[in-house]
Amino acid sequence: MELAEYYHESVLLKETIEWLNPQKGLIYIDATAGGGGHTAEIAKIIYPEGRVIGLDVDPEAIIAATEKTLPWKEVVTILRSSYSKIPEVLQNLNIEKITGGIIFDLGASSHQFLTAERGFSFLKEAPLDMRFNPESSRSAYDIVNKLSKEELTRIFNEYGEERYSARIAGKIVEKRKIQPIKTTTELANIAKSAYPYGHHKIHPATRIFQALRIAVNDELNQAEKTLKEVIPLLEKNARIVVISFHSLEDRLVKNLFKYYSLKCSCNFSQTTCTCGGAQLEVLTKKPLTASQEEKRKNPSARSAKLRVARKM
Repeated sequence: MELAEYYHESVLLKETIEWLNPQKGLIYIDATAGGGGHTAEIAKIIYPEGRVIGLDVDPEAIIAATEKTLPWKEVVTILRSSYSKIPEVLQNLNIEKITGGIIFDLGASSHQFLTAERGFSFLKEAPLDMRFNPESSRSAYDIVNKLSKEELTRIFNEYGEERYSARIAGKIVEKRKIQPIKTTTELANIAKSAYPYGHHKIHPATRIFQALRIAVNDELNQAEKTLKEVIPLLEKNARIVVISFHSLEDRLVKNLFKYYSLKCSCNFSQTTCTCGGAQLEVLTKKPLTASQEEKRKNPSARSAKLRVARKM
């Protein structure tokens, strides 16, 4: 795959780098490297002193990120790995602390949405897939065709906040009794048929596809688990920057930042606390959003929210 074939425009790139504030000689992690946009910007600033480690589970993203960061390869390490394995990655690289900071750009990349065969979009005919890591065992096809109506309803309601979750789940179960639901357009049409006429401002499949993508990749659980594991690995003054694209992710990040800015991490009372109290200082009281110009140029930026905290 050539670099030109991989399209991913990093959202809130300028704001992310400004708030991360990269410094020479420090260690940074781009936990969701994608096409390497953030990784490359960090590398430019810290070169030739320091290190930036880019992680991704998508093999196409790894190729693109590696090529994009070639001019600064001396300070860049690109690895195919899930961000959920950051503690293991650091141990393998003999790194004790993240001294500079870490970026999380949650959700699917532009390239994944635009690559029809990945099955992330209902606008193009494709197999039901939606796996960030093509080697993962469970796809959207498995969820749609194997889970009960109750489980489907829960997924659509919890991860998609879909008003007509039960109706759509019921339609899916009816249809798959006749034959398996195999493609994105089949599922999109089923979702549309379950909606009362005229009761939708966005396509009826929008929230269903979001919910399935989150379920397939276990996004919320992985994000929460990883953030909790990463915070203790940050050196004092290191920053954590998180970009989210829907309310569930943003709420998760907001609540975790708030918790770690108020509570001690060892669960003892203040008189017996051994961790020094609060671990984070929240630097963005409200999430940052994209400028009107960026939203116009890059539609995926419309829902992006950026939150930043500093290790105390």
